[in-house]
Formats: sequence, structure tokens, C-alpha cells
Amino acid sequence: MMFAQICENLRNLGFAVVLFFTPLAVFAQILQPSAGSSASPAAEEENIVPTFETQKLARTYILDVPAPRGQITDRNGVPLAQNRLSYNLAINFPTPLDFSNAQALSFVREKIDKAEKLIGRTLRISEEAILRSYRNRGIMPFEISQNLSQSEYKEVKDNLPAGMIARPVYVRTYPNGRIAGQIVGYTGKTGRNPDGIVDNHEALWPETEGREGLEQTFNEMLVGKHGEYKLTFDKDGRKTSEKLVTPPVPGYNVVTTLDLHLQELAEQALEAKAKRGAIVVVDPNNGDILALASWPTYDPNLFIPSISSEKFKSLQDDPNIPLLPRAFRSSYPPGSTFKIVVGIAALESGAVQPDDRFECVPALQIGNVTFHNWKKGDRGALNFVQALTESCDTWFYQAGIKTGGEAIIDWALKLGFGAKCGIPLRGEAEGRVPNDEYMKATHGRRLLNGDVANLSIGQGDMQVTPLQMAQAMGIVANGGTFYQTRLVQQVQTFDNKIVTAYSVRAKKTLDLSSETLDQLHTGVIDVVNGPGGTAHQASLDNVEVAGKTGTAQWGPKNKERTAAWFAGFLPADQPRFAFAALYEGDVDSKVHGGSAAAPMIADIFKEIYRGQQANSTRKRRAPEETEVRRAEPVEEDQSD
Repeated sequence: MMFAQICENLRNLGFAVVLFFTPLAVFAQILQPSAGSSASPAAEEENIVPTFETQKLARTYILDVPAPRGQITDRNGVPLAQNRLSYNLAINFPTPLDFSNAQALSFVREKIDKAEKLIGRTLRISEEAILRSYRNRGIMPFEISQNLSQSEYKEVKDNLPAGMIARPVYVRTYPNGRIAGQIVGYTGKTGRNPDGIVDNHEALWPETEGREGLEQTFNEMLVGKHGEYKLTFDKDGRKTSEKLVTPPVPGYNVVTTLDLHLQELAEQALEAKAKRGAIVVVDPNNGDILALASWPTYDPNLFIPSISSEKFKSLQDDPNIPLLPRAFRSSYPPGSTFKIVVGIAALESGAVQPDDRFECVPALQIGNVTFHNWKKGDRGALNFVQALTESCDTWFYQAGIKTGGEAIIDWALKLGFGAKCGIPLRGEAEGRVPNDEYMKATHGRRLLNGDVANLSIGQGDMQVTPLQMAQAMGIVANGGTFYQTRLVQQVQTFDNKIVTAYSVRAKKTLDLSSETLDQLHTGVIDVVNGPGGTAHQASLDNVEVAGKTGTAQWGPKNKERTAAWFAGFLPADQPRFAFAALYEGDVDSKVHGGSAAAPMIADIFKEIYRGQQANSTRKRRAPEETEVRRAEPVEEDQSD
């Protein structure tokens, strides 16, 4: 088969053809059998010792053809990671390889001078590197510049002097830039460019491997299978044949559950309204993760084909930690969003009835510590729905202590807190649900009433990830079914045959009573839409949003920071989305869940439901039915 035909076959398979060898190129020496030896020709081909002095005696060489890396896509098949054609500038040495050191250096310097004039920049290559390549790898193109820009390639493609080539190679590219960058991850070379003796089964161009995110987790499926390319030479170094023995098999494609549009909206909301934070959106009806956004983030294209030490250090030293995917690798105290869990524990255990009332006072003495409400005035006697709507801390101190720490902890664990969600990404945080064992190990005592009071408003030692919070909201939204959280739908071949499928799976059903669910749904709807609610800034005109705000302090006392939350679901009557939004405040910041996190959710779903009619048919209650007795105006700008 002619070389041009082989190249065309490779191109038809989707490969960049990078076999640029001069006609007299020789790859290896086959040791001649010693006197009296009966070694067969096949045995001769297995004994290859490629050295500079004896390359002319080489007969056959087998090189590996790397496969194109598989794609990573969103749920609709939109590429999140794919390949693009790049060009590397290289020099072909003339054969036979009989240059002296001085001649080799002169030859290369002449080519480099011409290349620099074409691309308009300096190429710094040491004499040592030139000579090492010539002596060890003179039969292979010597690369002097990688990943030419489009303008550089335009200048060189038709103007290269004899002995120089622009080698096409595939490199990874992330067409959406930073969108979902922390989830998709990035790749890096498996090693430095080879400079030793050319080896049998050496890859024709450098390969890459996943270093972070899905690129790392699914690396073995994405890389594909090498092909084999055979070159044969006679004893004088003339090429006698070349053949693609085995075509490479492209890597598998990974199809995620992400919705690129929703992911982009989430990142835009974070960029516009948060210096640091995270937003997670899941489908409550199957556990699919639709958006998993963290801010700040980074563009994985920075790592292609490789990142400079200066740029990497800049990312590492950034105080806002753009390399940290906060959505699943960081945990925070949940604040008042955890009152939903406390409410479930109180109502399901029977410790609190829907009509039971506790006084919402400005402060409460528990042991020798005074616990305050976030509002200064006396709010009067409230039932569960009213207390959840206004997010009364002192109500939940009393209800939590009456319910008991054991029941609250039990329901927190049932809702998925304190355990990894099980997504296929490295470093997922477990969070923390403090029990007696933890308290004894950490503080030298069991859970006391003061600890239960703190737990009842999501403070103290409780820690959750934004992903865990969205997962829990999904369980509440669908009525109690705990679905396995899913980030990847399936892995498939390039011709769409499924290799591995990750099916929707219900892990368990929590058997929440209809009365508890009705109380919860009424409360979280009123948080957003009721007169006394704390999340009015999440309210939308054409869809009813349900949710709960939360504001918590975390970190050492002298550097205490604020975690502002808004978590819930929509549409309220037939939920399609469950969400958690976290705003990570600075030291001494005065942000609150209602004013910092809720507006980000509003921005996202205002766009999703733009132009649609409201699909909630729930009849809103009359104002007097939702009004709670007040001693002072509602402080909406300081909402919990």
C-alpha cells in the first residue's frame, strides 16, 4: 500500500497523520546471527538494538499509533472535552546520519533562524538537546516549537524551507472554556518528550492522561487502543514497505448528566454575585446532577498542551482558590437550611405536632449560655410553618431539644448528610454530622442541650457540602425517595454502542408521612412567597419557588466567615429542579442567605422560565392565614 493511501486511511479513521520520515530513514539494527547460529528471520526481527553507529543495518520497526481520546459531553451530546488538530514545527535530518557535531549544530541553527523569522519569536534550544536528538533519534523529526498558533501556522505552512515540516497532532481542547472546567478536569503529557534511542512500539506522538476531574476518573476508557504501523528497510537504509498493521480504536465517549445551559447560568450567577461560592442543581425525580458549579473556577485549556510553572503557581497562590471545586470538595455549616431536617425529625418522631406553639423570643437561656434569635423583637407564639417561614432560631432551639439529638442525627443521616454522595470525582467531602462519639473524641463530652440547640439551627460542628444539600432537597421535593446521585449517564463507543450505563437507582424510601410533607411544603413555599418569608428575593413571576434560607458562621473566631445559603426546589407543586446555592463570605461580612444566595437562584430560573406561564396551580392562602403575630417589621434586608 502506498504511503499516501495509508495516510488517507488514517485520516478517514479520524487520526492526524504524523509520519514524517525521510526516504532513507532507518529505525533500528537487527543483530546478525553469530557463526553457526540457526536463528530464523523472525527471531532476527525481535532482536533490535538501535544505535547511532549501526542504524543502517536495521530491517523493521513497529511504531504505535495513538488513538484519539474520547469525548466528554453534556446530557444532550454537546461536547465538554474533545480533540483539535494542532501543529508542531520540526526539522528532518538528512540521511545517512553522518554529520559531525559541528555540522549537526550548524544545520539545526540555520533552520531555527529561518523558523524564527517566519513565526516572529525566538526559539531557545540548547546545543545539548540538538546533539542528543541527532545522535539518538536522528531518524525522527526534531521538534523545535509545539502548538503553533493559527497565525504562526498560516505563516509557515506554505513557506517552510527544505528539511522542515509542520507535524499535525491531536491535542485536547475544552470548547466551552471554564464552564464545567472543574468537573471535566484536564489532561497532561504522560512524560517528557523522548530523547533516548528510538524504541520499538514507541508512540508516534506524545500521549496524554487525565489529571483531574472526569478526565482522570475515566482515563482508561477515554484513551482508546493503540494501532500499529510497520516500516521495513533494506540493508542500505532504503524503505521497502510501510503498512498500517492494526488501526487504532478511538477512545470511548463519556456522557454526563450535566445540562450545559444550566451549568453556564449557574456559573454566570456566581460570577455576578459571589466572590466565592457554589450552586448545585439536581433533578429530584431521578438524582441526575444538572449543574455542579463552583466559583471561582479556571479554564482547563490553560493546561493544554502544558501549563507553565508561572501560570500554575498563580492558580495555586490565588487566595480565592480557583482549583477548589467547592460544590463537592468543601463543606460548611448549613445554618437555617438545616431547620428542614429538624422539622422532619420533630414531626416524624411525634415530639412536636403541627399545631404546637413555642414562643419566638429574642433570646433563650440554655445551661449557662444565652442563645439568641437573629431578630431582636419578640415574635410571639408560632407553630412549625410560621417558625420555618420566619426562620425563628429560638423556636427551633426549643423544638430541637424536645426532639432530642438522636432523632435529629438519625434523620440527617437518612437524608444523606455525613456521607459522600458517590459521584465519580476525586476528593468528595463527607461533611460531618456530630454525634456523641464525635463530641467525645473532639470535645471530651457527649452531646449536651447546648450542642443540640446549635445543631437545631445548623451551627456548631455540623458540616455539609452544597451537593449534599441539593441531594437532600431533592428527597424532600419528590416526597421521600432517595435517589443515587448521578453525574455520568453512560460510556459509549464512537459509534454509540453503550459500554457502561449508570442507571437511575432509588437507594431507599424514607416513608415520610403525608402530614409532615404537607407541613414542609407549606413552610418552604411561604419562605419565598409568604408575607413573613425570608427569601422574597428568590420569588419569580411565572413559577412558584420553594426553599429555605440559612446563614452560618464558620472558621476560627478571629477569622470567622459567613456561609449564606438558599436551598429548595421548583416548581413547588411538581418539582423539576432541586437546588442549593452557597455564598462564601469574607471575614466579618454581613451577608445573609436571603440577600446573597437567594438572588442567584432567581437569576438562573428567571432565564430558564423566561416567557413561560406559571405552572403552579396551588391556591395561595389568604394573607390572614399566613400572617404571624409581629412585634416589629420583617427585616427583609437582613433575612436569615
